[in-house]
Amino acid sequence: MSEVDSLDTPEKGADAKRDWGAALGSVETDAIAASRRTSPGPPPPIKLYQERKAVHNKRIDGPFRRFKWLVMLVTLTIYYATPWIRWDRGPYAPDQAVLIDLANRRFYMFDIEIWPHEFYFVAGLLIMAGIGLFLVTTAVGRAWCGYACPQTVWTDVFQHVDRFFDGDRNARIKLDKAPWGASKTARRLGKWGVYLLISFWTGGAWIMYFADAPTLTYEFWRGEAAMVAYATVAILTFTTFWLGGFMREQVCIYMCPWPRIQGAMLDEKSLIVTYKDWRGEKRGSVKKAAKNPDAYGDCVDCLQCVAVCPTGIDIREGQQIGCITCGLCIDACDKVMKDIGRPRGLIDYATLDQCEAEAAGAPATPAWKALLRPRIFIYFGVWAAIGAGLLFALGTRSHTDITVSPDRNPPFMLMKDGSVRNSFTLRLRNMEARPRDMRVTLVGLPEGSVMWTDQIGREGAAESQTIPVNADETRIVRAYVVIPNGTEAGEFAFEVTALDSQGEKDSADTKFTLPGDL
Repeated sequence: MSEVDSLDTPEKGADAKRDWGAALGSVETDAIAASRRTSPGPPPPIKLYQERKAVHNKRIDGPFRRFKWLVMLVTLTIYYATPWIRWDRGPYAPDQAVLIDLANRRFYMFDIEIWPHEFYFVAGLLIMAGIGLFLVTTAVGRAWCGYACPQTVWTDVFQHVDRFFDGDRNARIKLDKAPWGASKTARRLGKWGVYLLISFWTGGAWIMYFADAPTLTYEFWRGEAAMVAYATVAILTFTTFWLGGFMREQVCIYMCPWPRIQGAMLDEKSLIVTYKDWRGEKRGSVKKAAKNPDAYGDCVDCLQCVAVCPTGIDIREGQQIGCITCGLCIDACDKVMKDIGRPRGLIDYATLDQCEAEAAGAPATPAWKALLRPRIFIYFGVWAAIGAGLLFALGTRSHTDITVSPDRNPPFMLMKDGSVRNSFTLRLRNMEARPRDMRVTLVGLPEGSVMWTDQIGREGAAESQTIPVNADETRIVRAYVVIPNGTEAGEFAFEVTALDSQGEKDSADTKFTLPGDL
């Protein structure tokens, strides 16, 4: 018996191929159609949802599996470790490298600090993420789904936990069919306990991004944290435990809209995982092919591509919504081809155009050449242009800002000497991690116009006032502006200047309201 003949294979028959059309509610099975014709009474309802069949994927080693290990290690390390990285921003700012400070409405990422009025930076990053997904999908298909999607990463983690407790594929299938007993119960409880531990730590890591991680951890275990922290951890623990531990491929097939969006973005020039049927068909075992080599293709129908698939599909049936293009079927098929002495690539990353040319007798084209096409360069150019624009705006932005809101009730006051007074609310932003003095000056009003504040008083009225603003703070100031009797005013501006070596300036236009304006 050859090595390929001795490989453990998934059960053939009903479980060997999954009816994805029925799973998507698009196919009426023959059984239902027959029952409609022969059964009395109302016909049975059409099922729009296929009952889940457990997927027990087999362990495999190869370039794509090792790349999945690398991506999983990098992404999980970033997720769990980032909140614990410290970053010195001075004595007046938090020292957590990445922090979403909802209480103070700030977003910190290393040296970058985003204020609420600068949300366009966050919007720009989200647009870049979207275009980046379009770029990756156009270039190499559903690589995001296959390697970096959180559902994929945590499902992969839980599948390795399955192997640790229950063994590889055949052992897990046997254990699933076995009756409940002490051994099976112990294995299940141990496995689910590890699921729960991973899920809890996943939810716990998430809340660390919204507060100082060491402080929140201390308060969390002492029962002193805010209730929203415990609720968030509980929700994320449950969703991770259920989606990654039990639903798995159903999330990709039924719940997630992204596979459907990606399917609309693929074309005949996109790299996808493809079974080269012109080379593999007609399928037959090694023994059959040895007896009649001209009648059979390279596919020996070993079903190893199905056995290793994390969603349980048969790639030989063509592109399906359950395929996340992780490439594990390529690793499995290449191993089999090597064992039986046939060239690799029966299942491979290739474009439809390349497949058609190769089927017609042309030599195989290197996969990287599929990346050299205008559509990819356009996506990359747009993505890079947005990134460059954000970097330019970030590098040239001012750390001094002022906004002005005039009072509407009353819009003005007549003073006993005939002068007119307007009131304004000023918001002075000091976006530096140190206290600064800011000089506020009236620009565009008649000579003799003065201003004062609640803190300075009328006796200190002048054309400009110096106001201290604490580090990383918005100070709200009530300002009163008076123009002399007999003068006219309209549009003017408050100009603010930081009294430090930088000397940054900003201004806000507003209008002075007179009795005749109403």
